[in-house]
Amino acid sequence: MAAPAGTTGLRLGRVTSFDATRGLGTVTDDFGAVHAFHATAIADGSRCIDVGTRVSYSLAPGHGGRHEARTVVAFVGTSDDDTG
Repeated sequence: MAAPAGTTGLRLGRVTSFDATRGLGTVTDDFGAVHAFHATAIADGSRCIDVGTRVSYSLAPGHGGRHEARTVVAFVGTSDDDTG
């Protein structure tokens, strides 16, 4: 089941890529939609996040008319070996 089109509220997902050199990453929500984010969107100010980390985030209009993940908040103690 996909999230409703145009939905920009709070989302839950997992970081699926992150390039610390470029400061760019992607997060895949629980419905399978992929959204880009920049390191400046990481809420704790760390500018780095591990792939596999479970996160909450909001969406906002980004470049090229696509939505970007904003205010990316990591759930403490989560990683790609988390069972859910």
